[in-house]
Amino acid sequence: MDDYLNEQEQWEFVRGWLRENGPWLVAGVALAAFGVWGWKAWQAHQEARLLAASGQYEQLVAAFAKDDMPTVMSLADKLSADHPGTGYAEHGQLAAARLEVENNQVPAALARLQRIMAATSDHELALVVRLRIARLQIDAGKPDDALATLAAAQPGAFAGRYAEVRGDALWAKGDRPAALKAYREAQAALAGAPGGDMLALKIGAP
Repeated sequence: MDDYLNEQEQWEFVRGWLRENGPWLVAGVALAAFGVWGWKAWQAHQEARLLAASGQYEQLVAAFAKDDMPTVMSLADKLSADHPGTGYAEHGQLAAARLEVENNQVPAALARLQRIMAATSDHELALVVRLRIARLQIDAGKPDDALATLAAAQPGAFAGRYAEVRGDALWAKGDRPAALKAYREAQAALAGAPGGDMLALKIGAP
């Protein structure tokens, strides 16, 4: 442009370009500013949401320590309703399930754990919950259900624990050879991990 237009012509060109494109520039700047504001507002909302969830969870933990089952149940359900999909809601439900087990409400605990397992996006948490469900099914005299529960997932890093609980289910069914095989699998996978002494006892049991 500098090679072909004098200063006056350049200025007229710029003015014409601004008349045509100025509104779009203003709109672009406004949209960018709105985007920054929207992002900050969203971040503030998320922080406030997590802060509220944290406060409710702290109340739940305090109630759990006091064995205050009604308060724990109420707060666990409130966390799930107000803050679904958060770790606070999931761990609140786990605490509620534990209290149900301790108060001999196993069917309710199983139902709660199954809801957690189905809803969570945390793969490892789902595996841990599945393991807990299988143990409760064994305790309830349903080893076949426990075996089906364990077989429905790939345990990955939890293979040793799954093998141990599978052994417990097989032992409860009276299938001692298969149980011992599962216990040995667990022992190999969990070498050096806590719980090795218990596995040795199970393998050596008459």
